[in-house]
Amino acid sequence: MKLGVFDSGIGGEAIAAALRLVFPMAIITTVNDHKNVPYGSKTPSEIIHLTDIAIQPLINADCDIIILACNTATAVAIESLRTKYPNQKFIGIEPMVKTAAELTKSHIIAVCATPATLASDRYSKLVKKFGAGLSIIEPDCSSWAQMIEDDQINYRLISQTINDICGRGADVIVLGCTHYNWIKDSIIKIADGRAQTIEPSSAIGNRVKQLLQLR
Repeated sequence: MKLGVFDSGIGGEAIAAALRLVFPMAIITTVNDHKNVPYGSKTPSEIIHLTDIAIQPLINADCDIIILACNTATAVAIESLRTKYPNQKFIGIEPMVKTAAELTKSHIIAVCATPATLASDRYSKLVKKFGAGLSIIEPDCSSWAQMIEDDQINYRLISQTINDICGRGADVIVLGCTHYNWIKDSIIKIADGRAQTIEPSSAIGNRVKQLLQLR
């Protein structure tokens, strides 16, 4: 089994690591587009173009599935890619609004994501479908992906954001960018039991099994 993992930057490595635990015999290839990171502040046409170029090594490698381990690329580009490559299986990653809606007791959740993800039609549809009756906080995380990519993490800024989220009553924090997985433990520590933090790493393996009809 060949799996390809694409992310704009280092976030995809965390997803690939999780997949290697589930599929130890699989050939898992990762590619990124570090020179153009972050994607979250780019236009939809730029995101589609850059994603298409970046995944070419995975297309050429005949991967059974290509995982877009980038919420922004999924939100903006995946439908275009599925149209252009109809014989290629793709899995995208989206903010876990549905799961958060099932978990919340306060009916207040926070979605930490890039500006492009939050502005996308796919995200709007998620909110419309699963967010009815919820108050959804969308904090400004526009600088997070770049600072994580550059290993220049501003923990004071993150603390301010998470404390504000919790102070406003959110009891579920959705990490809507795979870059943020690298600071998940810090976010959990800052939240200190006031909110649970969720991201889709574990769900991707299940989706791979479904697409390839594996048990």
